[in-house]
Amino acid sequence: MLPTLAVSSLRPAGSRALTERSLSATPLAGLPEIGEHADLGLLIANAAAGTDLDGAVVVISHKVVSKAEGAVVALSGVTPGAEALRLGAEQNRDARQVQVILDQSQQILRAEHGVLICVTHHGFVCANAGVDASNTAQTDSLVVLPTDPDASARLIRARLRELTGSSPAVVIADSFGRAWRFAQVDVAIGCAGLEPVDDWAGRSDRAGRELSATAIAVADSAAAAADLVRAKDSGEPVVVIHGLQRFVTQADGPGASSLLRPADQDLFRR
Repeated sequence: MLPTLAVSSLRPAGSRALTERSLSATPLAGLPEIGEHADLGLLIANAAAGTDLDGAVVVISHKVVSKAEGAVVALSGVTPGAEALRLGAEQNRDARQVQVILDQSQQILRAEHGVLICVTHHGFVCANAGVDASNTAQTDSLVVLPTDPDASARLIRARLRELTGSSPAVVIADSFGRAWRFAQVDVAIGCAGLEPVDDWAGRSDRAGRELSATAIAVADSAAAAADLVRAKDSGEPVVVIHGLQRFVTQADGPGASSLLRPADQDLFRR
């Protein structure tokens, strides 16, 4: 039986929120190992046959998107430069791996305990520029982030619309560490057809006080919910979430790039 996350909430009558809401997340079974040029939209549509995708959010692990787009680097073809050799020696890491991380970064913010905190070319601040060796079919290879995850999400959404007639939102997710907290949580690095942020600024709380700073990271929350129903070794990289219809849009929208905090507002980079 497939694992399913189900959460429900009852709201008092008269609440501005929906009277009743529920959330379910179910992984799709039957997806093959993904290789370069794989038609992800077709594979997902086939795996989701019989599943209502109207108003749903399809959350996809970035690994399979990267593999389909050929964003896999063979270490045998990497020649480390002077900076990679220096950092590799300092951090006790394979200098070839460090070179791949440098190639994926616009800036290295910190290098300590064998981890490089980087700003990727997308603007993400994360460990090792999102470069990862886990769940790769080839030995001695690394998976890097998609070049443009928002564009990838839009393409997959368009393919699902073409094949199924439905326009579910699409979220591409990756695991990130968090300031002040241990462990990792999946976040959205790309999305289409979803309001990525539910901004409550200007609305009132239950006591009538106007809110000025509250904003809910909807796309990140969807990514995190999806991660709870798939194990890292499950081979189930796609999860369908129902219950977020109020955030699903006909237009592709601004994407996950709108979740990036500008550097001049980032207290950790000042």
